[in-house]
Amino acid sequence: MTFIESLRAAWQRNDSLLCVGLDPDVKKLPAHLASQPDAIYTFCREIVDATADLACAFKPQIAYFAAAEAEEQLQALIAYIHQRHPGIPVILDAKRGDIGATASQYAVEAFERFGADALTVNPYMGFDSIEPYLEWSDRSLIVLCRTSNPGGSDLQNLDIGGGVKLFEHVARLVAEKWNRNGQCGLVVGATFPQELGVVRAIVGDMPLLVPGVGAQGGDVQATVSAGRTANGTGLMINSSRAILYAGRDENFAGAARAAALATRDDINRFRGV
Repeated sequence: MTFIESLRAAWQRNDSLLCVGLDPDVKKLPAHLASQPDAIYTFCREIVDATADLACAFKPQIAYFAAAEAEEQLQALIAYIHQRHPGIPVILDAKRGDIGATASQYAVEAFERFGADALTVNPYMGFDSIEPYLEWSDRSLIVLCRTSNPGGSDLQNLDIGGGVKLFEHVARLVAEKWNRNGQCGLVVGATFPQELGVVRAIVGDMPLLVPGVGAQGGDVQATVSAGRTANGTGLMINSSRAILYAGRDENFAGAARAAALATRDDINRFRGV
């Protein structure tokens, strides 16, 4: 099953547009895990088990694992998700942006070594930075388009002529030229719901990964209203810190589940399905 097929099935099966971000900061792990050699894996595994029936996807951020020299724990975590919770796709958030042979090696890293179902990529170097990944037709690329950080406007909002913004141009490129196998999606931040609506109008039913809800303060109603498709799906609305660190004691997984349930249900209030 491809990433897109798994995602569509998870939207329906779990009645959820929630993507749970896995950003394990070793400084914030519960105290009872701190001394364990596989603390990051254990922490994330318990979060996954507590939230898998509430999520449409999981999104581990590679930097948190690499900084802690925990790449093997990331590999084990993704394998665990696939084994224990089959059908919930995993997006490796690495924002790769190189070209040629280097990009091909990044593809091997993401899709073979780590076993991810999708990878976030940066389009700044053009199609050359996308093409090597397209050989993996069952996996997906989630291309940065209109990101949730304030500084994204420095480039993404530039007028490139005729009133067209750079992020709009990226959306059209991905939807009309780069999406050769129907395997692409876009990153569009919840902090810019008007731009999210513009992107949705450009790309049709293409999946959108939407960071910025939760700790970053994105408005859920505005996000869902602007970004949903006609059938009330089309979105992977990511929340990381607000779920991961909802609790800091031995019941952290229970607190994470409660936060994930509240977020999913809040999203569903505005889906119109």
